[in-house]
Amino acid sequence: MTDLTGKFFWYELMTSDPEGAIAFYGDVVGWTTQAFGGERTDDPYHVVSGSAGPLGGIMRIPAEAKDCGMSPWWGGYIGSADVDADAQRLADAGGSVKRAPDDIPGVGRFAVMSDPGGAIFMLLKGSSPDGMNAPPPMANGHVGWHELYSGDFDADLGFYTSQFGWGKGEAMDMGPMGSYQLFSMSGQTDFNAMAGGMMKRPDEMPEPQWLFYFVVPDIDVGVEKVKAGGGTVLNGPAEVPGGAWIIQGLDPQGAMFALVGMRSASAA
Repeated sequence: MTDLTGKFFWYELMTSDPEGAIAFYGDVVGWTTQAFGGERTDDPYHVVSGSAGPLGGIMRIPAEAKDCGMSPWWGGYIGSADVDADAQRLADAGGSVKRAPDDIPGVGRFAVMSDPGGAIFMLLKGSSPDGMNAPPPMANGHVGWHELYSGDFDADLGFYTSQFGWGKGEAMDMGPMGSYQLFSMSGQTDFNAMAGGMMKRPDEMPEPQWLFYFVVPDIDVGVEKVKAGGGTVLNGPAEVPGGAWIIQGLDPQGAMFALVGMRSASAA
């Protein structure tokens, strides 16, 4: 089993319409779903799987969160060997605890955190002794890239590299938008190990956040499926280093997501 400590490994959509989201992403990304009842058999948690197995879940926004103004969004879980100790350590390092460590029956222990710039992520230690294997690179339906729109670039970069051991790759100059800092979650610094990038939050983005890029076989087919399913393409397709193409978009319920995939020779 892969050691997932300090790495994103589970991705969760909180949405106003779980069934609508399941239909949309099932068509766009190719996920299969399975209900995980737990204590919510009337409104289950839906586990989603890509080509290499489970990768995340879809659930309805809890009533108390909706009352506080939560809108549909994607969140990511970082593996933790000790959620309580890590939550305290990360808070001492400049992050903050948004929800104190708590247990999810039958799943594990988690906490909701933010980095120094204000982007939200979660910690999770599973209750099962069985771990998970990381999917192969660019496995269909899985997350192929992680992108942070940072509220405090220097502080956030130092936070993730020092607290999780992430490695710094190349910093790409984007002119007035600043630097795009590549990072690995393995601590390595070579290009092939890179798992994502972070940049200063653009003015048009309302708040700092993590954005996750789901792998599709053909980016142009993905674009058409997004549009046909009632989603919105915000940017792209755009080519990125390595030959892949990306888009950023909104799903029909308003959650921001992204796709990464290759382009057929006839469309290139």
